[in-house]
Amino acid sequence: MPGHKSKSEKGEAEKPLRRDPYEVLGVSRNSSDQEIKSAYRKLALKYHPDKNANDPKAADMFKEVTFSYNILSDQDKRRQYDSAGFEAVESESQDLELDLSSLGTVNTMFAALFSKLGVPIKTTVSATVLEEALNGSVSIQPLPLGQPLCKKVEKQSAHFYSVTITEKEAKGGLVCRVHSREKSKFKLLYFDQEENGGLSLALQEDSSKTGKVTSAGMYFLGFPVYHMDQTQTSAAATKDPDSAFFKKLDGFQPCEITELKAGTHVFAIYGDNFFKSVSYTIEVVCAEPFTEEKENLRAVEAQILSKRVELSKFETEYREVLTQFTEMTSRYAQEMQAIDELLKHRNEIHASYTTLPVMKRSSSSSNRSKNKSGSKAASEDGSVKEKKPLRDRTKKKKWFNIPLKVDKRKAC
Repeated sequence: MPGHKSKSEKGEAEKPLRRDPYEVLGVSRNSSDQEIKSAYRKLALKYHPDKNANDPKAADMFKEVTFSYNILSDQDKRRQYDSAGFEAVESESQDLELDLSSLGTVNTMFAALFSKLGVPIKTTVSATVLEEALNGSVSIQPLPLGQPLCKKVEKQSAHFYSVTITEKEAKGGLVCRVHSREKSKFKLLYFDQEENGGLSLALQEDSSKTGKVTSAGMYFLGFPVYHMDQTQTSAAATKDPDSAFFKKLDGFQPCEITELKAGTHVFAIYGDNFFKSVSYTIEVVCAEPFTEEKENLRAVEAQILSKRVELSKFETEYREVLTQFTEMTSRYAQEMQAIDELLKHRNEIHASYTTLPVMKRSSSSSNRSKNKSGSKAASEDGSVKEKKPLRDRTKKKKWFNIPLKVDKRKAC
């Protein structure tokens, strides 16, 4: 008879074989974040369920592409995979990027609820919007420099804007900023123009809360400008506050594009709310007059990078001191318990220096025992006290029992 397989062997046999994430996305191990993003977006658009409704192979490919991107887009997971493979990555739950437009109403409500509760949920741009942009079938509105524009975009939809700059303006730098006073969620997108006239997504910035508004911005100033990936810090905060603190600056990453050439450039605002439309204000300005601001930005970002290096060193020291503190706290509790037990034993020894019997019962029980012993002693002597006779309550007349004689013969 063939031998039975153990549970572990069965589990390994049933476990699907996973391909190398780099192989799935078609990128090398030295690829930049931007190259990984571009490869993922092309494949996700190709195998998206909206375009392949009755193709199970495409659905499996879409899941594999998404799974691979979730590993390579996270620096920690990418580092873990490069060093130890899937085992190091699969020990933690994977965060998926959700296309809200492909979810049903019930699933969208659940996603909105989890987002309200503080659970970080990554969302991606609708495949429909990306496909329309790639096909060149979107309407683009010109946006003059230095003229803010207030608009409202529907959920999972996008407004496209074209900005034309000269050589001088390109050299001075360009800044695009968007904010929402209603604290709505949105994405600021930048598209590359393809030869066929279509648009391919190149950059994406998710809005974040800054004071009383949500805002996002892109800065093309001729030198590396960093942006903060909030999803990494949010995910870490839900697991461990200490790790969230030390990983707070891990999401501080340089933007892939540092400057723009003269010509026309396309930006878009994508409504990332779950149910309602997004009210926003967009403004694109030339950064040439903002010389002081550019220098301040460069200096502050240099300080942040220096602080990130300091945090990595400080974390090692902090963990060592925290371990010592935990050990000292545990010893403190043990020593306190030992001292209390010794003092209690000492008090018991002190109390043993006496000829009196140990009082084991309460005062009430001792009183009852005294009464019983006293009555027994009296009965032994024969001098029992006579009990007082009980009062005859039936013979005693009360004022309301006075007999009244009524002569029935007399008329009332």
